[in-house]
Amino acid sequence: MSTASTGSDVQERALFQAARGGDELAFQRLVEPYRRELHAHCYRMLASVHDAEDALQDAMLRAWRSLKGFEGRSSLRRWLYTISTNTCLDVINRRPKRVLPVDYCSRTDPHDGPGDPVIESVWVEPYPDETMGIEDGYAAPEARYEQRESIELAFIAALQFLPATQRAVLILREVLGFSAREVAETLDTTTASVNSALQRARATVEDRLPERSQQETLRTLGDEALRELVDRYVDAWERNDVETVVGMLAEDAVFAMPPLASWFGGREDIHAFLVFSPMSGDWDWKAIRTQANGQPALAFYSWDPDEEAYLPFALNVLTFRGPEIADVTAFITRSTEDVPDRAAVLRMPDKPHDERRLAAAFENLGMPERLER
Repeated sequence: MSTASTGSDVQERALFQAARGGDELAFQRLVEPYRRELHAHCYRMLASVHDAEDALQDAMLRAWRSLKGFEGRSSLRRWLYTISTNTCLDVINRRPKRVLPVDYCSRTDPHDGPGDPVIESVWVEPYPDETMGIEDGYAAPEARYEQRESIELAFIAALQFLPATQRAVLILREVLGFSAREVAETLDTTTASVNSALQRARATVEDRLPERSQQETLRTLGDEALRELVDRYVDAWERNDVETVVGMLAEDAVFAMPPLASWFGGREDIHAFLVFSPMSGDWDWKAIRTQANGQPALAFYSWDPDEEAYLPFALNVLTFRGPEIADVTAFITRSTEDVPDRAAVLRMPDKPHDERRLAAAFENLGMPERLER
């Protein structure tokens, strides 16, 4: 075992020997310190909490089965990253990339209402960074991106446009700080190939990222100013004050609602959509402040007269550009089955929950199942 591994080397060595002897409980204890960071790694690769959980479970099974073959030439941590990375590459080969609506379809006319729903598997999912324990700062001195920067929605969406190997290289090098030699060993390739892939990946990602990360923007705003802005936004929504909401948006703001294949761009179009549908006065909203993808988020609940309670509707992840809101990505939790036409789409708050979307947007963040009036 390498002495570079996390935690007590003596305890880890003892657990390692017991696990190699067939002690499954010892194996679980051995890998537990790495689970959260490996889960975040799988999410960066796959852009889905659900897929990340499946991939991590598969990777841990592979690690358990191959533990006797691990000779300790690298640290346990790097060995687990190798298995997890290659497991994710296998998943990527079997399914389409995940995207946000702005990368999937053309800008929508607000007078047409939201677009038709598209199957869940094409959409980026929100990440419960606080629940999963994502830390501040860098994973290693050699890393280029902060850990929270690397789970921001814009970064995750940009990663999905990279070929699978380039995606793995950029994450392993720039987020986790592994050396080119270590990455080459992980991907069973050459150092020259890793450096070439990294150069191409950097160009693609940097071209798609905003000038400043959300972490930089939020630090510049400061906690108090950010809290005041979010409180003002929530208050306006709960009062159906469209003018205040739109006045808080950047001129070129984007409003999207996966799994609906549509997005509205610019204050004028967003204003028209809000008046036409969610802020028409037909719906009674409540919101709880939370965080997802290292960004301010709002868990929106709509009033259900039959249940006599507010029930989860959408997790709105906010992206700021200075004091203005540049993007709102509303991850809707309601089912899109039996939605025959646009009129039905406009009545989405009347639809039952989709259990997977509800888990991704509310349960994973520890949000309550209902709110009383």
